[in-house]
Amino acid sequence: MTTCTPRAAWINFLRRLHFAIGLFVGPFIFVAALTGTLYVATPQLESFIYHDALTANTSGEAHSLAEQIAIARQVTGEHLPLYAVRPGMITGVTTRVMFNAPGLGSSESRAIFIDPITLAVKGDMTVYGTSGILPLRQWIDYAHRSLLLGSAGRLYSELAASWMWIVACGGIALWFYTRPKRRVNNLVQRTRRWHVTLGWLLLAGMLVFSATGLTWSQWAGGNVDLLRAAFNWETPQLKTQLSDVSGAQASHAEHHAGMTMPMKMDMSPDLSLFDKTRQLAQGAGIDANTIEIRPAKSHDKAWTVTEIDRGWPTQVDAVAIDPATMRVVDHTRFETFPLMAKLTRWGVDFHMGMLFGLVNQLLLIAFGTGLCVMIAMGYRLWWIRRPTPAKYNPLLTLTQSWYDLSFRARVSVLILAILFGVAMPVLGVSLLMFIGFDVVRWRRANDFSAAHQTE
Repeated sequence: MTTCTPRAAWINFLRRLHFAIGLFVGPFIFVAALTGTLYVATPQLESFIYHDALTANTSGEAHSLAEQIAIARQVTGEHLPLYAVRPGMITGVTTRVMFNAPGLGSSESRAIFIDPITLAVKGDMTVYGTSGILPLRQWIDYAHRSLLLGSAGRLYSELAASWMWIVACGGIALWFYTRPKRRVNNLVQRTRRWHVTLGWLLLAGMLVFSATGLTWSQWAGGNVDLLRAAFNWETPQLKTQLSDVSGAQASHAEHHAGMTMPMKMDMSPDLSLFDKTRQLAQGAGIDANTIEIRPAKSHDKAWTVTEIDRGWPTQVDAVAIDPATMRVVDHTRFETFPLMAKLTRWGVDFHMGMLFGLVNQLLLIAFGTGLCVMIAMGYRLWWIRRPTPAKYNPLLTLTQSWYDLSFRARVSVLILAILFGVAMPVLGVSLLMFIGFDVVRWRRANDFSAAHQTE
Protein backbone atom coordinates (compact mmCIF):
# COMPACT_ATOMS: atom_id res chain seq x y z
CA MET A 1 0.00 0.00 0.00
CA THR A 2 1.22 3.47 -0.84
CA THR A 3 1.37 6.35 1.64
CA CYS A 4 -0.09 9.71 0.62
CA THR A 5 -2.09 12.57 2.08
CA PRO A 6 -5.89 12.21 2.34
CA ARG A 7 -6.30 14.91 -0.32
CA ALA A 8 -3.94 13.14 -2.73
CA ALA A 9 -5.70 9.83 -2.05
CA TRP A 10 -9.09 11.34 -2.88
CA ILE A 11 -7.73 12.95 -6.04
CA ASN A 12 -6.31 9.64 -7.21
CA PHE A 13 -9.53 7.78 -6.38
CA LEU A 14 -11.71 10.32 -8.20
CA ARG A 15 -9.36 10.28 -11.19
CA ARG A 16 -9.40 6.48 -11.43
CA LEU A 17 -13.18 6.35 -10.93
CA HIS A 18 -13.86 9.04 -13.54
CA PHE A 19 -11.51 7.36 -15.97
CA ALA A 20 -13.03 3.90 -15.42
CA ILE A 21 -16.63 5.05 -15.86
CA GLY A 22 -15.76 7.16 -18.88
CA LEU A 23 -13.79 4.39 -20.55
CA PHE A 24 -16.31 1.59 -20.11
CA VAL A 25 -19.67 3.40 -19.93
CA GLY A 26 -18.78 6.30 -22.24
CA PRO A 27 -19.73 4.41 -25.44
CA PHE A 28 -23.21 3.65 -24.09
CA ILE A 29 -23.76 7.29 -23.11
CA PHE A 30 -22.44 8.35 -26.53
CA VAL A 31 -24.92 6.11 -28.38
CA ALA A 32 -27.79 7.26 -26.15
CA ALA A 33 -26.87 10.91 -26.79
CA LEU A 34 -26.52 10.38 -30.54
CA THR A 35 -29.81 8.51 -31.00
CA GLY A 36 -31.60 10.90 -28.66
CA THR A 37 -30.36 13.84 -30.70
CA LEU A 38 -31.61 12.19 -33.89
CA TYR A 39 -34.99 11.65 -32.26
CA VAL A 40 -35.54 15.26 -31.20
CA ALA A 41 -34.16 16.58 -34.50
CA THR A 42 -36.60 14.73 -36.76
CA PRO A 43 -40.23 15.83 -36.03
CA GLN A 44 -40.15 18.17 -39.03
CA LEU A 45 -38.63 15.45 -41.20
CA GLU A 46 -41.37 13.06 -40.07
CA SER A 47 -44.03 15.64 -40.95
CA PHE A 48 -42.48 16.04 -44.40
CA ILE A 49 -42.19 12.31 -45.13
CA TYR A 50 -45.74 11.51 -43.96
CA HIS A 51 -47.28 14.77 -45.13
CA ASP A 52 -50.06 13.10 -47.12
CA ALA A 53 -51.20 10.98 -44.18
CA LEU A 54 -51.11 13.86 -41.70
CA THR A 55 -52.86 16.58 -43.72
CA ALA A 56 -56.53 16.90 -44.61
CA ASN A 57 -58.73 19.13 -46.73
CA THR A 58 -59.13 22.61 -45.28
CA SER A 59 -62.44 23.67 -46.84
CA GLY A 60 -65.77 22.12 -46.00
CA GLU A 61 -67.65 20.71 -43.03
CA ALA A 62 -66.22 17.80 -41.07
CA HIS A 63 -68.17 14.54 -40.96
CA SER A 64 -69.04 12.90 -37.68
CA LEU A 65 -66.54 10.67 -35.93
CA ALA A 66 -68.93 7.76 -36.44
CA GLU A 67 -68.71 8.19 -40.21
CA GLN A 68 -64.93 8.53 -40.10
CA ILE A 69 -64.54 5.40 -37.97
CA ALA A 70 -66.87 3.46 -40.28
CA ILE A 71 -64.59 4.28 -43.22
CA ALA A 72 -61.56 3.15 -41.23
CA ARG A 73 -63.34 -0.12 -40.42
CA GLN A 74 -63.84 -0.75 -44.12
CA VAL A 75 -60.05 -0.70 -44.45
CA THR A 76 -59.25 -3.00 -41.52
CA GLY A 77 -62.31 -5.21 -41.52
CA GLU A 78 -64.48 -5.94 -38.49
CA HIS A 79 -62.04 -8.37 -36.88
CA LEU A 80 -59.62 -5.81 -35.38
CA PRO A 81 -60.53 -4.33 -31.96
CA LEU A 82 -60.91 -0.56 -32.03
CA TYR A 83 -58.36 0.82 -29.57
CA ALA A 84 -58.70 4.62 -29.68
CA VAL A 85 -59.59 7.60 -31.84
CA ARG A 86 -57.73 10.90 -32.10
CA PRO A 87 -60.07 13.36 -33.82
CA GLY A 88 -58.60 15.82 -36.30
CA MET A 89 -59.85 18.92 -34.48
CA ILE A 90 -57.41 21.36 -36.09
CA THR A 91 -58.13 22.51 -39.63
CA GLY A 92 -56.06 20.52 -42.10
CA VAL A 93 -55.28 17.64 -39.69
CA THR A 94 -56.46 14.07 -40.25
CA THR A 95 -58.25 11.88 -37.73
CA ARG A 96 -56.41 8.81 -36.44
CA VAL A 97 -58.50 5.71 -35.91
CA MET A 98 -56.31 3.20 -34.07
CA PHE A 99 -56.76 -0.56 -33.85
CA ASN A 100 -55.09 -3.35 -31.93
CA ALA A 101 -53.51 -5.60 -34.53
CA PRO A 102 -51.71 -8.94 -34.20
CA GLY A 103 -47.94 -8.83 -34.42
CA LEU A 104 -47.57 -5.32 -33.00
CA GLY A 105 -45.45 -4.58 -29.96
CA SER A 106 -46.37 -2.95 -26.69
CA SER A 107 -47.78 0.59 -27.10
CA GLU A 108 -48.05 0.07 -30.88
CA SER A 109 -51.29 0.27 -32.82
CA ARG A 110 -52.41 0.30 -36.44
CA ALA A 111 -53.66 3.76 -37.37
CA ILE A 112 -55.95 4.61 -40.27
CA PHE A 113 -55.69 8.31 -41.17
CA ILE A 114 -59.02 9.75 -42.32
CA ASP A 115 -59.72 13.16 -43.85
CA PRO A 116 -62.58 14.52 -41.67
CA ILE A 117 -64.03 16.51 -44.56
CA THR A 118 -63.75 14.21 -47.60
CA LEU A 119 -63.62 10.88 -45.67
CA ALA A 120 -60.65 9.91 -47.84
CA VAL A 121 -58.25 7.35 -46.40
CA LYS A 122 -54.94 9.24 -46.25
CA GLY A 123 -52.70 6.65 -44.60
CA ASP A 124 -52.41 3.25 -42.94
CA MET A 125 -49.37 2.67 -40.70
CA THR A 126 -48.14 1.72 -37.25
CA VAL A 127 -48.02 4.45 -34.61
CA TYR A 128 -46.38 4.31 -31.21
CA GLY A 129 -47.07 5.63 -27.74
CA THR A 130 -48.91 8.66 -26.46
CA SER A 131 -46.76 10.86 -28.69
CA GLY A 132 -48.13 8.98 -31.71
CA ILE A 133 -44.81 8.87 -33.53
CA LEU A 134 -44.71 7.32 -36.99
CA PRO A 135 -42.39 4.58 -38.36
CA LEU A 136 -39.29 6.77 -38.95
CA ARG A 137 -39.07 8.17 -35.43
CA GLN A 138 -40.37 4.93 -33.98
CA TRP A 139 -37.25 3.21 -35.37
CA ILE A 140 -35.03 5.94 -33.90
CA ASP A 141 -36.86 5.71 -30.57
CA TYR A 142 -36.29 1.95 -30.41
CA ALA A 143 -32.61 2.50 -31.23
CA HIS A 144 -32.38 5.07 -28.43
CA ARG A 145 -34.31 2.95 -25.95
CA SER A 146 -32.99 -0.54 -26.65
CA LEU A 147 -30.56 -0.58 -29.61
CA LEU A 148 -33.34 -2.39 -31.54
CA LEU A 149 -32.71 -5.46 -29.35
CA GLY A 150 -36.05 -5.56 -27.58
CA SER A 151 -36.44 -5.82 -23.81
CA ALA A 152 -32.87 -7.02 -23.26
CA GLY A 153 -31.51 -4.00 -25.12
CA ARG A 154 -33.10 -1.65 -22.60
CA LEU A 155 -30.27 -2.53 -20.24
CA TYR A 156 -27.94 -0.34 -22.33
CA SER A 157 -30.01 2.83 -21.88
CA GLU A 158 -30.51 2.11 -18.19
CA LEU A 159 -26.76 1.59 -17.83
CA ALA A 160 -26.13 4.98 -19.46
CA ALA A 161 -28.74 6.77 -17.33
CA SER A 162 -27.50 5.11 -14.13
CA TRP A 163 -23.88 6.17 -14.58
CA MET A 164 -24.16 9.51 -16.37
CA TRP A 165 -24.96 11.60 -13.29
CA ILE A 166 -22.14 9.91 -11.34
CA VAL A 167 -19.53 10.54 -14.01
CA ALA A 168 -20.76 14.16 -14.28
CA CYS A 169 -20.57 14.87 -10.54
CA GLY A 170 -17.27 13.00 -10.27
CA GLY A 171 -15.79 15.05 -13.08
CA ILE A 172 -16.80 18.31 -11.40
CA ALA A 173 -15.36 17.15 -8.06
CA LEU A 174 -12.12 16.16 -9.79
CA TRP A 175 -11.92 19.61 -11.40
CA PHE A 176 -12.24 21.30 -7.99
CA TYR A 177 -9.34 19.23 -6.67
CA THR A 178 -7.03 19.49 -9.68
CA ARG A 179 -7.75 22.74 -11.53
CA PRO A 180 -4.39 24.33 -12.47
CA LYS A 181 -3.40 27.54 -10.69
CA ARG A 182 -1.81 28.93 -13.86
CA ARG A 183 -2.79 28.47 -17.46
CA VAL A 184 -0.65 25.94 -19.31
CA ASN A 185 -1.00 25.91 -23.08
CA ASN A 186 -0.22 22.43 -24.35
CA LEU A 187 -2.24 19.74 -26.12
CA VAL A 188 -3.26 17.95 -22.94
CA GLN A 189 -4.38 21.09 -21.12
CA ARG A 190 -6.22 22.49 -24.15
CA THR A 191 -8.14 19.23 -24.54
CA ARG A 192 -8.80 19.12 -20.81
CA ARG A 193 -10.12 22.69 -20.81
CA TRP A 194 -12.56 21.85 -23.60
CA HIS A 195 -13.65 18.71 -21.75
CA VAL A 196 -14.14 20.60 -18.47
CA THR A 197 -15.93 23.55 -20.11
CA LEU A 198 -18.40 21.24 -21.82
CA GLY A 199 -18.84 19.36 -18.55
CA TRP A 200 -19.88 22.53 -16.75
CA LEU A 201 -22.18 23.63 -19.58
CA LEU A 202 -23.88 20.24 -19.80
CA LEU A 203 -23.97 19.39 -16.08
CA ALA A 204 -27.61 20.35 -15.46
CA GLY A 205 -28.70 18.50 -18.59
CA MET A 206 -26.83 15.34 -17.60
CA LEU A 207 -28.52 15.35 -14.19
CA VAL A 208 -31.98 15.95 -15.70
CA PHE A 209 -31.59 13.31 -18.39
CA SER A 210 -30.24 10.77 -15.91
CA ALA A 211 -33.24 11.35 -13.64
CA THR A 212 -35.87 11.27 -16.38
CA GLY A 213 -34.19 8.35 -18.13
CA LEU A 214 -34.25 6.33 -14.91
CA THR A 215 -38.01 6.90 -14.50
CA TRP A 216 -38.51 4.99 -17.79
CA SER A 217 -35.97 2.29 -17.02
CA GLN A 218 -36.81 -1.34 -16.43
CA TRP A 219 -35.20 -1.92 -13.01
CA ALA A 220 -34.42 1.44 -11.42
CA GLY A 221 -37.76 2.69 -12.73
CA GLY A 222 -39.54 0.20 -10.46
CA ASN A 223 -37.72 1.63 -7.44
CA VAL A 224 -38.61 5.15 -8.58
CA ASP A 225 -42.28 4.10 -8.69
CA LEU A 226 -42.04 2.72 -5.15
CA LEU A 227 -40.48 5.97 -3.95
CA ARG A 228 -43.19 8.06 -5.61
CA ALA A 229 -45.90 5.87 -4.09
CA ALA A 230 -44.35 6.12 -0.62
CA PHE A 231 -44.37 9.93 -0.72
CA ASN A 232 -47.69 10.24 -2.59
CA TRP A 233 -45.96 11.64 -5.68
CA GLU A 234 -47.81 9.42 -8.15
CA THR A 235 -49.70 10.76 -11.14
CA PRO A 236 -53.46 10.57 -10.39
CA GLN A 237 -55.19 7.87 -12.43
CA LEU A 238 -58.74 7.90 -13.77
CA LYS A 239 -61.16 5.52 -12.09
CA THR A 240 -62.87 3.67 -14.92
CA GLN A 241 -64.58 0.91 -12.92
CA LEU A 242 -68.34 1.46 -12.98
CA SER A 243 -70.08 0.63 -9.72
CA ASP A 244 -73.17 -0.86 -11.34
CA VAL A 245 -73.99 -2.21 -14.76
CA SER A 246 -77.03 -0.38 -16.08
CA GLY A 247 -80.10 -2.20 -17.31
CA ALA A 248 -79.35 -1.25 -20.88
CA GLN A 249 -75.85 -2.70 -20.62
CA ALA A 250 -77.11 -5.88 -18.95
CA SER A 251 -79.74 -6.34 -21.64
CA HIS A 252 -77.15 -5.80 -24.33
CA ALA A 253 -74.82 -8.34 -22.71
CA GLU A 254 -77.65 -10.89 -22.32
CA HIS A 255 -78.59 -10.53 -25.97
CA HIS A 256 -75.03 -11.25 -27.09
CA ALA A 257 -74.66 -14.12 -24.62
CA GLY A 258 -77.10 -16.16 -26.68
CA MET A 259 -75.06 -15.81 -29.85
CA THR A 260 -72.70 -18.52 -30.97
CA MET A 261 -69.90 -16.01 -31.61
CA PRO A 262 -70.07 -13.25 -28.96
CA MET A 263 -68.49 -9.92 -29.91
CA LYS A 264 -66.33 -8.15 -27.35
CA MET A 265 -67.35 -4.59 -26.58
CA ASP A 266 -63.92 -3.24 -27.45
CA MET A 267 -64.31 -4.75 -30.95
CA SER A 268 -67.69 -3.24 -31.79
CA PRO A 269 -68.59 -0.20 -29.68
CA ASP A 270 -71.54 1.94 -30.73
CA LEU A 271 -69.85 4.39 -33.11
CA SER A 272 -72.32 7.18 -32.33
CA LEU A 273 -70.96 7.25 -28.78
CA PHE A 274 -67.67 8.72 -29.99
CA ASP A 275 -69.35 12.00 -31.01
CA LYS A 276 -71.47 12.11 -27.86
CA THR A 277 -68.48 11.34 -25.66
CA ARG A 278 -66.34 14.04 -27.26
CA GLN A 279 -69.11 16.62 -26.86
CA LEU A 280 -69.68 15.68 -23.22
CA ALA A 281 -65.94 15.79 -22.48
CA GLN A 282 -65.62 19.25 -24.00
CA GLY A 283 -68.44 20.41 -21.77
CA ALA A 284 -66.55 18.97 -18.79
CA GLY A 285 -63.45 21.05 -19.47
CA ILE A 286 -61.51 18.96 -22.00
CA ASP A 287 -60.54 21.83 -24.29
CA ALA A 288 -57.21 20.82 -25.87
CA ASN A 289 -56.94 20.61 -29.65
CA THR A 290 -55.45 17.12 -29.40
CA ILE A 291 -57.42 14.48 -27.52
CA GLU A 292 -57.71 10.71 -27.47
CA ILE A 293 -61.00 8.85 -27.00
CA ARG A 294 -60.80 5.26 -25.79
CA PRO A 295 -63.88 3.04 -25.71
CA ALA A 296 -64.40 0.82 -22.69
CA LYS A 297 -62.76 -2.61 -22.72
CA SER A 298 -65.76 -4.22 -21.04
CA HIS A 299 -69.32 -3.38 -20.02
CA ASP A 300 -68.32 -2.48 -16.46
CA LYS A 301 -65.71 0.07 -17.56
CA ALA A 302 -66.04 3.73 -18.51
CA TRP A 303 -64.91 5.39 -21.71
CA THR A 304 -62.04 7.86 -21.35
CA VAL A 305 -61.24 11.13 -23.08
CA THR A 306 -57.70 12.41 -22.48
CA GLU A 307 -55.89 15.55 -23.52
CA ILE A 308 -52.53 14.69 -25.10
CA ASP A 309 -51.00 18.12 -25.66
CA ARG A 310 -47.54 17.86 -24.10
CA GLY A 311 -46.45 21.37 -25.06
CA TRP A 312 -46.43 24.34 -22.71
CA PRO A 313 -48.80 24.92 -20.99
CA THR A 314 -49.33 21.21 -20.39
CA GLN A 315 -52.81 19.89 -21.19
CA VAL A 316 -53.26 16.34 -19.93
CA ASP A 317 -56.65 16.51 -18.20
CA ALA A 318 -58.86 13.44 -18.56
CA VAL A 319 -62.45 12.38 -17.91
CA ALA A 320 -64.14 8.99 -17.56
CA ILE A 321 -67.65 8.71 -18.99
CA ASP A 322 -70.33 6.08 -18.41
CA PRO A 323 -71.52 5.22 -21.95
CA ALA A 324 -74.94 4.07 -20.72
CA THR A 325 -75.91 7.21 -18.80
CA MET A 326 -73.53 9.63 -20.56
CA ARG A 327 -72.37 11.03 -17.25
CA VAL A 328 -68.84 12.00 -16.22
CA VAL A 329 -67.93 9.54 -13.46
CA ASP A 330 -64.38 10.72 -12.77
CA HIS A 331 -61.88 13.31 -13.88
CA THR A 332 -58.24 14.27 -13.36
CA ARG A 333 -56.94 17.83 -13.64
CA PHE A 334 -53.28 18.57 -14.17
CA GLU A 335 -53.54 21.68 -11.99
CA THR A 336 -54.36 19.45 -8.99
CA PHE A 337 -51.47 17.01 -9.54
CA PRO A 338 -48.88 16.77 -6.73
CA LEU A 339 -45.81 18.90 -7.43
CA MET A 340 -43.56 15.88 -8.01
CA ALA A 341 -46.06 14.42 -10.47
CA LYS A 342 -46.01 17.73 -12.37
CA LEU A 343 -42.21 17.82 -12.33
CA THR A 344 -42.11 14.25 -13.63
CA ARG A 345 -44.53 15.13 -16.44
CA TRP A 346 -42.53 18.23 -17.40
CA GLY A 347 -39.22 16.38 -17.13
CA VAL A 348 -40.35 13.57 -19.42
CA ASP A 349 -41.82 15.99 -21.96
CA PHE A 350 -38.64 18.08 -21.91
CA HIS A 351 -36.59 14.89 -22.35
CA MET A 352 -38.62 14.11 -25.48
CA GLY A 353 -38.23 17.63 -26.89
CA MET A 354 -41.95 18.42 -26.70
CA LEU A 355 -42.40 20.80 -23.76
CA PHE A 356 -41.19 24.05 -25.32
CA GLY A 357 -41.52 23.24 -29.01
CA LEU A 358 -38.72 24.35 -31.31
CA VAL A 359 -36.72 25.93 -28.47
CA ASN A 360 -36.81 22.59 -26.65
CA GLN A 361 -35.63 20.82 -29.80
CA LEU A 362 -32.71 23.17 -30.34
CA LEU A 363 -31.62 22.93 -26.69
CA LEU A 364 -31.64 19.14 -26.85
CA ILE A 365 -29.80 19.03 -30.17
CA ALA A 366 -27.12 21.30 -28.70
CA PHE A 367 -26.97 19.18 -25.53
CA GLY A 368 -26.71 15.87 -27.37
CA THR A 369 -24.07 17.17 -29.76
CA GLY A 370 -22.08 18.71 -26.91
CA LEU A 371 -22.25 15.48 -24.91
CA CYS A 372 -20.90 13.45 -27.85
CA VAL A 373 -18.05 15.96 -28.31
CA MET A 374 -17.25 15.92 -24.58
CA ILE A 375 -17.03 12.12 -24.57
CA ALA A 376 -14.77 12.23 -27.63
CA MET A 377 -12.56 14.77 -25.84
CA GLY A 378 -12.38 12.46 -22.84
CA TYR A 379 -11.20 9.59 -25.01
CA ARG A 380 -8.67 11.88 -26.64
CA LEU A 381 -7.30 12.81 -23.21
CA TRP A 382 -6.96 9.14 -22.34
CA TRP A 383 -5.21 8.40 -25.63
CA ILE A 384 -2.72 11.25 -25.20
CA ARG A 385 -1.92 10.37 -21.60
CA ARG A 386 -2.23 6.60 -21.80
CA PRO A 387 0.53 4.87 -19.79
CA THR A 388 2.77 2.43 -21.58
CA PRO A 389 3.02 -0.55 -19.20
CA ALA A 390 -0.33 0.23 -17.53
CA LYS A 391 -1.38 -3.35 -16.87
CA TYR A 392 1.60 -3.96 -14.58
CA ASN A 393 1.20 -0.87 -12.39
CA PRO A 394 -1.08 -1.38 -9.34
CA LEU A 395 -1.25 2.39 -8.80
CA LEU A 396 -3.29 2.66 -11.99
CA THR A 397 -6.13 0.50 -10.67
CA LEU A 398 -9.27 1.68 -8.90
CA THR A 399 -8.76 -1.02 -6.27
CA GLN A 400 -5.40 0.41 -5.19
CA SER A 401 -6.75 3.97 -5.16
CA TRP A 402 -9.57 2.80 -2.88
CA TYR A 403 -7.10 1.07 -0.55
CA ASP A 404 -5.12 4.32 -0.31
CA LEU A 405 -8.12 6.12 1.20
CA SER A 406 -8.52 6.36 4.96
CA PHE A 407 -10.56 3.66 6.70
CA ARG A 408 -13.52 6.01 7.19
CA ALA A 409 -13.40 7.07 3.55
CA ARG A 410 -13.26 3.46 2.36
CA VAL A 411 -16.30 2.54 4.46
CA SER A 412 -18.19 5.61 3.18
CA VAL A 413 -17.45 4.73 -0.44
CA LEU A 414 -18.54 1.14 0.19
CA ILE A 415 -21.83 2.19 1.80
CA LEU A 416 -22.62 4.59 -1.04
CA ALA A 417 -21.82 1.90 -3.61
CA ILE A 418 -24.20 -0.54 -1.90
CA LEU A 419 -27.00 2.04 -1.63
CA PHE A 420 -26.66 3.11 -5.26
CA GLY A 421 -26.38 -0.51 -6.38
CA VAL A 422 -29.61 -1.47 -4.63
CA ALA A 423 -31.47 1.61 -5.89
CA MET A 424 -30.15 1.18 -9.45
CA PRO A 425 -29.65 -2.56 -10.00
CA VAL A 426 -28.06 -2.23 -13.45
CA LEU A 427 -25.48 0.12 -11.95
CA GLY A 428 -24.91 -2.36 -9.11
CA VAL A 429 -24.36 -5.36 -11.39
CA SER A 430 -22.10 -3.42 -13.75
CA LEU A 431 -20.12 -2.12 -10.75
CA LEU A 432 -19.60 -5.66 -9.45
CA MET A 433 -18.40 -6.77 -12.88
CA PHE A 434 -15.99 -3.87 -13.11
CA ILE A 435 -14.68 -4.42 -9.57
CA GLY A 436 -14.04 -8.06 -10.38
CA PHE A 437 -12.12 -7.08 -13.52
CA ASP A 438 -10.18 -4.38 -11.68
CA VAL A 439 -9.26 -6.67 -8.76
CA VAL A 440 -7.81 -9.19 -11.22
CA ARG A 441 -5.71 -6.41 -12.81
CA TRP A 442 -4.61 -5.21 -9.38
CA ARG A 443 -3.51 -8.68 -8.27
CA ARG A 444 -1.62 -9.31 -11.48
CA ALA A 445 0.09 -5.94 -11.20
CA ASN A 446 1.07 -6.64 -7.59
CA ASP A 447 2.39 -10.09 -8.52
CA PHE A 448 4.38 -8.58 -11.38
CA SER A 449 5.84 -5.87 -9.12
CA ALA A 450 6.72 -8.40 -6.42
CA ALA A 451 8.42 -10.68 -8.95
CA HIS A 452 10.55 -7.82 -10.27
CA GLN A 453 11.53 -6.72 -6.76
CA THR A 454 12.87 -10.19 -5.94
CA GLU A 455 14.98 -10.39 -9.07
